[in-house]
Amino acid sequence: MIKSQENAGRLGAADRLLVPVEDAANLLAACAIFLLMVLGVAQIVSRTVFNAPIEGYIDLVELSMAGMAFLGAAYCQRIGAHIRMELLVGRLHGRALWAAEIFGTVVGLMIIGVLVWYGGEHFWRSYTLGDSTIDAELPVWPSKLLVPVAFSIWFLRLSVQLWGSMRMFVDPQRDPVGVIFVKGSAEQAEDEMHDAMGGDIAEGEASQSGDGK
Repeated sequence: MIKSQENAGRLGAADRLLVPVEDAANLLAACAIFLLMVLGVAQIVSRTVFNAPIEGYIDLVELSMAGMAFLGAAYCQRIGAHIRMELLVGRLHGRALWAAEIFGTVVGLMIIGVLVWYGGEHFWRSYTLGDSTIDAELPVWPSKLLVPVAFSIWFLRLSVQLWGSMRMFVDPQRDPVGVIFVKGSAEQAEDEMHDAMGGDIAEGEASQSGDGK
């Protein structure tokens, strides 16, 4: 019993340690999307009004794609926002459910591990060769570095979920830590609202319940 509690404590600590890293990476991805929108508006205005397009605009768009596409992957994994084959998994319960989760997580770990390895190789090759874009000759290696970094965070999140799924497989009655639960669309939308607005929703619900009394 004590050993089980210790494992749960370590798993919870690893889970909490990853959360700010995933949130920061997701925030960077959101900032990249926002800045690209601002840059797109500036490009249209500059080209249409002043007939002076921004130099290297296409190159900047290409370099920003890696951050926008991959930096939020670990965050999405944590909240269960990735596309999942829930038609079958949603019908499973107990050890069968956690066995399916373990299988899927192991496959994901193998794929992401390969991507981390080859992504790191591509980054190092670009860095050592001084690879740059064709038009504005901007360095490419910072964009390529984001790929193994983002996938490494994702790999760590999958490792935590594998640990949590194995723990639940041994004893499905334990309190779940670091695992994904299959949720309906209404529950997922409510969770996203809580993540986006935080305490505002909780305060509003508390005030409504107080008024009801």
